[in-house]
Parts: sequence; C-alpha cells; structure tokens
Amino acid sequence: MKKTIFISLLLLFSITLAACGNTANNVVEEKNTDTIKNNESNQDGKEQEKASFYYTAENGGITKIDATTNKSVKSIEIEGSVHNVQLSPNGKLIGATVAPETGEHGGHDSGHEEKTAGLALFYDAETDELISQVEVGSHPAHIVFTENMKYALVTNNEDNHVSVIDVETYKVIQNISTGNGPHGFRVAVDSKTAYIANMGENTVSVIDLESMKETKKIVVGNNPVTSGITPDGKTLVATLNAENSLAVINLDSEKVEKIQVGEGPAQVYIQSDGKYAFVANQGTPENPSNSVSKIELETRKVVATIEVGEGAHGIVTSEDNQFVYVTNMYDHTVSVIKNDDNQVIATLEVGEEPNGITIK
Repeated sequence: MKKTIFISLLLLFSITLAACGNTANNVVEEKNTDTIKNNESNQDGKEQEKASFYYTAENGGITKIDATTNKSVKSIEIEGSVHNVQLSPNGKLIGATVAPETGEHGGHDSGHEEKTAGLALFYDAETDELISQVEVGSHPAHIVFTENMKYALVTNNEDNHVSVIDVETYKVIQNISTGNGPHGFRVAVDSKTAYIANMGENTVSVIDLESMKETKKIVVGNNPVTSGITPDGKTLVATLNAENSLAVINLDSEKVEKIQVGEGPAQVYIQSDGKYAFVANQGTPENPSNSVSKIELETRKVVATIEVGEGAHGIVTSEDNQFVYVTNMYDHTVSVIKNDDNQVIATLEVGEEPNGITIK
C-alpha cells in the first residue's frame, strides 16, 4: 500500500514539474515573441527617425531632397523667386518667402528697383500641400519660426521692417521697424529676441518679441547679410559681405571681433552644440567664390576652408551635426559635406539659383 502511495506521489510530482516546465517554456516563447516584436517596432522607429529631408529655395520653386540618398524626391512649383525656406522647430511646417519675378536674382550686391508686395507661404511638411499664403512687405527675404511655434517672422528688405505672423491664424499681427535693408536673421532659443542683419547699413537690429519693438542696434561692420546666435544666447555672429569677414559679438559687452573668411560671405549657420559656425562664401556673378569657412567659435579660428560649387550661398547643418549642406547659386547645385573630415561627399543638381536651405 505504502509502495503504491509513493509511486502515485512520485508520478504526481513528475506531472507537476512537467506542467511547470511547459508553462515556463510558454512564457519564454511569449517573451521571445514580444522581444522580437519590440525589436522590430524599435527598428521601425529608428528607421522613421532616420527619415529626413532637406529643402532648397529656388527661382520658381522648392526642391525636396532625401537626406539619406541625397536625391531629389519632389519639386514644389511656385510662381516667382523663392528666396528663403525654413522648417518649423516641430517639423510640421515649411515656410517660404516669395518675391514676384522682376528680373535676375543677382545676389547680395545687387539692388531692387521696384517695390512690390511679397508673400510668405506655409506648407504641410508631411504632405507638401499649401496651407496658407500671407501677404507681407516688399521683397521678403528670410523667414524664421520662433522655437515656441508662436510666430513666424519675415524680413521685408525694401520696407525696412519685419512682419510678425501668428502661426495659428496665419495673420500678420505686427510690422516692426528695423534698420535699412533687413535680411537674414535668427531668433534666440527662448523665443524672446530676434537679431536681424541690416544689409543697407552696418548694424544688427535687436527685436524684442514680447514688446514687439526694436530695442537697439548693434554696430557690427559693413554690409551684414545674415546673423546667427549660439544656443546659450551669449554670442552673436554676422556675415560682413563687404569686408569678407564674420563678425563675432559678445552680447554682454557688445565687443566685436572679426574673422577673415572667403570672398563675399552670404549665410552663416551655427551647429546645434555651438562649437562651429559655417560661412558660405558666395562672391559675385562676375567673380564667384566657391568655399565654406568652418570657424571654431571658442578659439575664433578658421579651422577648415572647404571647396564647394560656385556661388556658395545658403548653409545648414543636420541636427546631429554630421553633415553640412550648401547651396551653390551659380552652379545650381547643393554640396554635402561630412563634418568630421570636411570632405564633400555628394553634389547634386537642383533648381535655378538655389539660395535658402533648411533640413528636417
């Protein structure tokens, strides 16, 4: 009897172990399946994160380019000269400035004879569909979104003011007076201050976006074309087209240092960590330049001069600072530079006279 009970208990214990083993195996299999699914999901997420495009503003439209392949994927046709294009900080909007076609876009050394109202266009960055067009001032130059996505600002080069557009309503809520010939600019990361380069004089206008007024002008040098501001908000830079230099301004003291760059500098861009500033040296149609000056802001030194196409104009870096993108106005191309070794890794044809450039 005892023997029978022992055998029965042993059999029951074995069945229980087997059952536990099967349950454990099922859990492991389920976990493995979940892990595989999660890995696939994460991989898909990474692939989506890698999806990136950059856009060039051109005479007659905007070209959309895949940043992975450096190949054009779409052309958005626009009547008139698209001077500047900008992606919003949240990546959802494309802003562009358009001037009616009145003649050759000859660069920053040419004047503009007629005063005609221009447009700010807003596109959905996912669908590339036009959302709104807003009438602004005469010969709109650059468009920049505030980091908080409250406003888009447009400089009106011939009206000497900047239009402030409410991004929710797409209405101009204020025109703020600037210096003579406002052109390229940037907004501080706190969305409170815009620094606007005034091409027609030697100053940068400081615009308070809370009071909606110009609070002062900083004298920087001859013919400033565009500006940039470091992420910490302490250092301002401006390209001095007529001096072939970059002005570096300490905003506390307003002391100006000048760094010699190439001929006829146009746009400047500071990478996201504030380490380097890149200057596109355009020159003129008669004497085009074809270089990018890479400046280490801490030492105030040009650490590399990179040969690109003729008429280097617009410039931007990828968010991770691995690549630099430059429009070449007179070659109708874009150069892609690898930031770590300062080598051009791709050159692609785009539309006519590409100038502004932005990346998502």
